[in-house]
Amino acid sequence: MNLAQVTFLKRPETQAILASLQVSQQNHLQLATKLNKTYQRDEVHALIETALLRQRAAKKFSRAADMLFLRDALEQASAEVIADYRAKRFEQAGVSHVADMGCGIGGDAVAFAQHGAVTGIDLAPVRLAMAEHNLTVYGRRENFEPLEADLEQLAPLAQADGFFFDPARRTPEGRRIFRMADYKPPMTILDRWRPIVPTGGVKISPGVDYADLPPAEVASVEFISVKGEVREGVLWYGQMRQPGRLATLLPSGIQLAERSDLPDPEACEPLGWLYEPDGAVIRAHLIKELAAEIGAKQIDASIVLLTTENYQETPFARGFKIVDHFPFQLKRLKRYVREQNIGPVIVKKRGSPLDPQWLEKQLKPKGERAVTLFLTQTSGQPTVIVCTAE
Repeated sequence: MNLAQVTFLKRPETQAILASLQVSQQNHLQLATKLNKTYQRDEVHALIETALLRQRAAKKFSRAADMLFLRDALEQASAEVIADYRAKRFEQAGVSHVADMGCGIGGDAVAFAQHGAVTGIDLAPVRLAMAEHNLTVYGRRENFEPLEADLEQLAPLAQADGFFFDPARRTPEGRRIFRMADYKPPMTILDRWRPIVPTGGVKISPGVDYADLPPAEVASVEFISVKGEVREGVLWYGQMRQPGRLATLLPSGIQLAERSDLPDPEACEPLGWLYEPDGAVIRAHLIKELAAEIGAKQIDASIVLLTTENYQETPFARGFKIVDHFPFQLKRLKRYVREQNIGPVIVKKRGSPLDPQWLEKQLKPKGERAVTLFLTQTSGQPTVIVCTAE
């Protein structure tokens, strides 16, 4: 998309047309043919693409129906609930002017502008134009200053007292980038920024390799999940660095923090209940902290599943009532499913090489008793744990 298309999309009459379009993947070609009678080809493409992206963006933004997007920028943009949470952390740290480094279409800038000034830096004028529009949609344009610049050449902004760096974590072909050394722009630009603006955060892949993380005395790491799905990781620097790793669950905002005074949980056979920790807890390596909170043991030293005799309520894990457990053998499991009248089956795995979908086909359950099967290991041995369905 180019600036002429963005200018066309921002017109009030175009916004009215967009609001009336009923577009889908099934009818967009037919609709494009109809629109071609009135608009130029580039304008028709912009209309159809924007209408489709707004539908997708509704999962992330409360005002998506009025915003402008690029496909790749929307893919990388933080959900509104995450951006709002993160912006409040900046506000609580006393940051009043954020340098939004790689602001894209303005998803994070919208949140930052609710609490103070934002300089949105991006090399692409189309993204900056969309960011200005999106800040206007939220009524926060007056707090946003767009800056077209190359972050690899730009000198740190002395007027900013906080930075937020959002490097690209996908290749031009759309493949995910997990190694921080491959982010674009490179993480090394912080070497120039942090002496001038020491406080801030960097958005990273939740699947980042721990070996890539900076030392704990330089930056702390936080992993964020939304409704049970791990969505983002963040590195915090300066005044925003916390003492240890952190797992945050949104939208509640409840957190589990690293504790250095805890021993590893005791390992034991499955008891009455099994707990599958939230992905943010797993990524933050906070299994022993969760175990201490609910008084749980671990079914195996290498497996993140926890167990207790009696049920313990916790927002940091899903609990499953254990019905049975035994060493995994396919013939034995098939016989068990048949004899126990087991019907609908959900198969989960932790520490097992087996494909859950393959196993479901092998079991061919035809009974009426719904269960969840965990393929895992206890005492280093392959084990199946049978639980009541979720």
